[in-house]
Amino acid sequence: MPVPLVNPTTGKSLSFDGDALTDEDGTHFPIVGGVPRFGEVDNYTGSFGTQWNIFRETQLDAPGVKPGPTEQRFFAETGWGPKDLAGLDVLEVGSGAGRFSQVVLSRTGANLYSVDYSTAVEANLANNGAIAPERFHLFQASIYEMPFPDNSFDKVFCLGVLQHTPDFEQSVQSLVRKVKTGGEIVVDFYRIRGFWTRISAKYLLRPITRRMPQERLLRAIERHIGWLIKAHEGLTRLGLGALTRFLPIVDLRTFPPSLTAEQRREWAVLDTFDIYSPEYDNPQRIADVADMFRRSGADVTFAGAIETVTGSAAVVRAVRL
Repeated sequence: MPVPLVNPTTGKSLSFDGDALTDEDGTHFPIVGGVPRFGEVDNYTGSFGTQWNIFRETQLDAPGVKPGPTEQRFFAETGWGPKDLAGLDVLEVGSGAGRFSQVVLSRTGANLYSVDYSTAVEANLANNGAIAPERFHLFQASIYEMPFPDNSFDKVFCLGVLQHTPDFEQSVQSLVRKVKTGGEIVVDFYRIRGFWTRISAKYLLRPITRRMPQERLLRAIERHIGWLIKAHEGLTRLGLGALTRFLPIVDLRTFPPSLTAEQRREWAVLDTFDIYSPEYDNPQRIADVADMFRRSGADVTFAGAIETVTGSAAVVRAVRL
């Protein structure tokens, strides 16, 4: 049985009605470009819609290369194996262009329900809509107002997202509510390591860059990325990698070593835009996030750092009580 769809505000059942989903009160949610849309079109995730529709295929694993960096990261962080998800209803929150959607659809037999609040859903559908359409259900909706009843999913994962939401703990609560009792939730997030975390070019410049027009910010990054890459690589070779935090560029040491020079440049532009453009950027201490899960009614089974091919990730896994 598919997971039922409901009005995120009232909880009333939704049914397909032409090019919309409609409840018994006649409330309509449009289906645009094959994707049901919930909430405001213009919202705090606008920069992500911009970046993922421009860089739609940049971080997808290359065809025929197994396992790719995204696949390695997904299974390392979740602790799941491909066979563990067969036949399960899995919720992905914050799918972006669908790098993890691709892994779940192509490497497992899960029924994937994927949500993103930005127009990146269009990139995800273009990338993954043909892989397993009978198992792929994609929605544009907020993490706080998802169109599913509580207690609906066997597994929930949310990777690379929580730090970009307005209220970190409320986001955790939303995830826990959607998983069944005994079901598992896995998240990763930007980590606070100490007071020095915010002493960097990123956090010094973000008050300016996140207010810049997105096209202007992207052009500035593209214009300067060449010398920034050279400066970053030079400092790293000299053993001065700690100083790269003061360069206005993503940490290149987190990139998969298999990237070509051209791919490395494209990833650098994308990820630098990703750190400077979002409305919200709220890193957390691992212990604090674990406590959020406990307060939300979940038992924490793992809270710590996991090494992946793309660097160290702060991860919390929990089971709903």
